[in-house]
Amino acid sequence: ATKIPFRLNQNQALLTFEDEEVAQRLTKMSKHSVNLDHRTANLAVRPFELEMGFQFELHVTVSGKKINVSEIPELPIPKDWVRDKLELNFYKTEQGGGGEIENVTYNKESGTAVITFLKPGASNNFLGCTKYPFCAEGRCFKLSVSPSFDFHLRNFQPYCGVSKKTILLKGIPEVEEDEESVQDMIEIHFQKPSNGGGEIEKIKYISKGAAYVCFEE
Repeated sequence: ATKIPFRLNQNQALLTFEDEEVAQRLTKMSKHSVNLDHRTANLAVRPFELEMGFQFELHVTVSGKKINVSEIPELPIPKDWVRDKLELNFYKTEQGGGGEIENVTYNKESGTAVITFLKPGASNNFLGCTKYPFCAEGRCFKLSVSPSFDFHLRNFQPYCGVSKKTILLKGIPEVEEDEESVQDMIEIHFQKPSNGGGEIEKIKYISKGAAYVCFEE
């Protein structure tokens, strides 16, 4: 699930309770009179909802036929010749190559290539091999080799994130007390069963600016 950050604005607080029934009960009351710094503040309680997010499954598999090659040196020969030399070098089974090659895609500008072997499982020869010899124009180079991954996206669907255990407090007045003290006052009030509250799992209060809060599924 993608994490959708919630913007908590100035003079707002988020309270997450251990029991979702407490949060639902407080939300139905909509208004709460809370004692803050020797004054009574009427706070608005709102249900907490995230913007629409997305859920999906990302399946990653290592290709059994392809490898990625990089750090290919720029040589003073035609592009097709470089491609042929890559095919020849990575074909050689005596030096750990993968045998017959189906295709070589070479990008001269980035110095990279994708080599596709004919035999399934041929890329396994390069597992654990990060450097591979490449001889051309009378010189020998070491090319970087890495597995090629196939990505498949499945079960992509939108969802609406609603926290049944969290409430949003609005309209917290500015007081002389520091942010931590005000947060403590709010927490004490909403922990008391006599105020309709209960055990608080998490609280976040913002007196200035804003904060972005992420929720786990």
